[in-house]
Amino acid sequence: MRQLLFASTSLLVLSSFAPAMAADLAARPYTKAPVAPVAIYNWSGFYIGANAGGASSRNCWDLTGVGPIAVVPAVAEGCHNATGAIVGGQIGYRWQSTNWVFGLEAQGDWADLKGSNTSSPAALSPLVNNTKIDAIGLFTGQVGYAWNNVLWYVKGGAAVTHSKYSGTFAGVTLDNANETRWGGSVGTGIEFGFAPNWSVGIEYNHLFMGRHNETFTFLGVTTRTDSIKQDVDMATVRLNYTFGGPVVARY
Repeated sequence: MRQLLFASTSLLVLSSFAPAMAADLAARPYTKAPVAPVAIYNWSGFYIGANAGGASSRNCWDLTGVGPIAVVPAVAEGCHNATGAIVGGQIGYRWQSTNWVFGLEAQGDWADLKGSNTSSPAALSPLVNNTKIDAIGLFTGQVGYAWNNVLWYVKGGAAVTHSKYSGTFAGVTLDNANETRWGGSVGTGIEFGFAPNWSVGIEYNHLFMGRHNETFTFLGVTTRTDSIKQDVDMATVRLNYTFGGPVVARY
C-alpha cells in the first residue's frame, strides 16, 4: 500500500512539471523558401549579323531626250519589276530603357535584281529596257518595344542603290547607263532572343528612291536620256550576335 501511494505521488509531481519543460524547449525555426531568379533579356549593346532574302524594284522609264535633242513632253516607255535575291550583313548599337529600345544600324547587301520590258512607243519597239540592281545599303535609326526576349521595332533613314541600265535589241546592247542613287527608307521587324547573345528575326523595308535623269551612251556618244523612277521592297531573315551579356537575372 505504501509503494502504490509513493508511485501515485511521483506521477503527480512529474505531471505538474511537464508544461514547464515543454515551454522551455526551443521552437523550431521557420526558414523562408528562396526566391528563384527570373531571366530578363536585355537588348542593349553592339551587335553584328547577317541577313538574306528577296527584293523587288519597280522601275518606270520616261524618254526625255534623243541624242542632244530634248523630248517634250516626255514619252512613257513603260515599267517593269526587277526581282531577285539579296544577301549581306548589318552592324549596329541598341540601348534599352525599361521596355523601350532605341538603336542605330548600317546594313549592306549584295543584290541580283533584274527586270525588263519592251519600250511601249511604236517608234522605239522592239527596244528592250533592262534594269539590274547589284547593291543596296541602309543607314537607319530604330525605335522598338520589348516583351522580354521579343522585340518589335520600326526603323527609318537613308537608303542607297547601285543600278545598271541598258537598252537591247535582239539581245545586243545598244546603250547603257549606271548610277549610285540615294533615297529614303522605312521598315519594321520583329526579333526573338533564343539564346544568350543570339537573336533571329524577320524584317521588311520599303525604299523611296525617287526619279533621276539617266544619260545613256554608246561608245561614248549620248544616245538618249530617260527619267527613271525607282522604288524597292525588300524582306529579309536576320541573325544577330550582341556583344556583352544580354540576359540578366532579376530576383
